[in-house]
Amino acid sequence: MKLTIHGAARQVTGSMHLLEVNRYKILIDCGLDYEKDRSVQSNENFPFNPSDIDVVILTHAHIDHSGNLPTLVRMGFDGQILCTPPTAELSELLLMDSVNVFLNKQQKSGRHRRGRNHGPRPQPLYLQKHVMDTTERFVTIAFNKPFRLNGDVELTFIPVGHLLGAAAVVLKVNDNGEEKTIAFTGDIGRKNYPVLDDPQPLPKVDYLVSESTYGGRSHSKGETIEQVLIDTIEKACIKESGRLIIPAFSIGRTQALVYSLNKIFSTGKLPPVKVFVDSPLASASTNVFRKHHALLNAEAQDFYRTQGDEFEFDNLHYIENLKESQQISNYFEPCIIISSAGMLEGGRIQDHLYNNIQNYYCTILFIGYCAKGTLGYRLLRGDPVVHIKDRDLAVYATIKKTDLFSAHGDHDDLVGTVRQQAPQNLKKVFLVHGEADSMVAMANDLQQDGYEVVIPEKDLPYDL
Repeated sequence: MKLTIHGAARQVTGSMHLLEVNRYKILIDCGLDYEKDRSVQSNENFPFNPSDIDVVILTHAHIDHSGNLPTLVRMGFDGQILCTPPTAELSELLLMDSVNVFLNKQQKSGRHRRGRNHGPRPQPLYLQKHVMDTTERFVTIAFNKPFRLNGDVELTFIPVGHLLGAAAVVLKVNDNGEEKTIAFTGDIGRKNYPVLDDPQPLPKVDYLVSESTYGGRSHSKGETIEQVLIDTIEKACIKESGRLIIPAFSIGRTQALVYSLNKIFSTGKLPPVKVFVDSPLASASTNVFRKHHALLNAEAQDFYRTQGDEFEFDNLHYIENLKESQQISNYFEPCIIISSAGMLEGGRIQDHLYNNIQNYYCTILFIGYCAKGTLGYRLLRGDPVVHIKDRDLAVYATIKKTDLFSAHGDHDDLVGTVRQQAPQNLKKVFLVHGEADSMVAMANDLQQDGYEVVIPEKDLPYDL
């Protein structure tokens, strides 16, 4: 059995791991690598022949895990893509959205290059046809139901929170007569997160490939999500009669936020405030959450039985088209605007920022991570002037942040997942999907507990 980490090696994005068992090639995840020093087109450069891959196993729908699947299919992969039912549906939405992002960037590039000799415009990595070809290959498997890939490999998906349908991949392998087990955590969620169940413990395995995104970092303690929202809304929308803008990723983060607002307003903890969800992708993905209601956590299901739809309440309005989105700027009553993208790099959120960044009575609440170089990062850094839509605008709005909506487990959660395995029985822990300092911090703690930890090099095979 041989393991090669082809993506998310000593970096966060581009998850892609190859496991070879008796010449049978299993690819776990195939995500977009969008590190700042890489072009989108570089994702075409697979370190293997896509047609040689026998099967793909997808841990969850986020683009850094699923986003390069259409490229893999376009370049020759013709096998099955195994995942949970919600992952299949959410992946299709996200991949179609990626096509729109590629095409928008191409159009913007064309406008900027017009009249200049800059050579041909960069082409989209894939198109709608390639996404449709990809989704036809999805084969869905329920959680905790063993599924035999071939005579040598059995797969089980274990729920890990983080996102609806997200799973750890556990493989039981017959390696030339010797039984071995290996687990890939995907992204590990955190406990007591809105809507989602807590991660389930993993079974005992010989090898563990663990994410390390929040290695060395801890989430804020002491405050609750509801209290942060109540305090922020009360100041921004009630005392100051202004507007609150919340950039939020459409899938996962928006549903957790809407549910939290529902609990606040439906129980009368605040007077009614108009809430706009301005993201077609968020609307479509919310329907997937409704469809797979049985997978939501016990609190959300209890709320449904006593209060009704978790994602619908008085004064909540889902924006369906661009015309409605533009009309929000003419709504002069206090309101909350939830829109994507979460790092402010494109999407309708830029229109709302353009119209409100110089509004003293506007508050912008960040509820997610903003990578270096993004507009969100610059606002959080405190830049007094930012560039939006070809204009330099002074920042008069109030900027706030909370990490309580992060769907990633922190350092203690990640280390706790590994500690479910006895160090004398777990042969190796491979750390992926994290910055170098996060991996080192996590490795140091685990090594003190007696675990053998590897921070793998990209494209280097390891014999197991």
